[in-house]
Amino acid sequence: MSELSSKLFDSQSKKICELRNNSQKICRKYNNKINIHNTYDYSLLENLFSKLGKDPYIEPNLYCELGINISFGDNFFLNHDCTIVDYAQVKIGSDVNIAPNVGIYTQIIPDSVEGRKKYLISAKKINICDGVWIGGHAVILAGVTIGKNSIIGAGSVVKSDIPENVVAVGNPARVIRKINLNDKPDK
Repeated sequence: MSELSSKLFDSQSKKICELRNNSQKICRKYNNKINIHNTYDYSLLENLFSKLGKDPYIEPNLYCELGINISFGDNFFLNHDCTIVDYAQVKIGSDVNIAPNVGIYTQIIPDSVEGRKKYLISAKKINICDGVWIGGHAVILAGVTIGKNSIIGAGSVVKSDIPENVVAVGNPARVIRKINLNDKPDK
């Protein structure tokens, strides 16, 4: 799919609809196993994602558009009700924590009314580097890289790159301070 990302393409094409239906089927099965049987069956997700790192923790109700463009590093935590719209690559690093109700959206909707009527979109990749923490209800938009160890505040809308080792908050998200990597944990 990534070869289509930079150009407008039909988000309702047969191939994309097949991928979307497969992703919805797998996500529904995964979510139901947890919600009904309290069983986290990551084997269901191994064939959906391009990479599923070691020691994942993914809460329900996970939704991803296609699944095939998503890769996860090791030891990551994806909390409840996360939505990932992956028309382009979404790379989530190791030791990443994503709070509830976070939206990660690679798609770009055209300004043209005619283009929208024809379900045309383009997409840009998203890269969430190692050690990032994303607060609840944050939105990560197409083309963004969030640098290593950075924190995105709850409710923030990230529409441009965030450097490493900073705290960013707001709509649009802006860096408010650097993180001192030598700080001791809060007691």
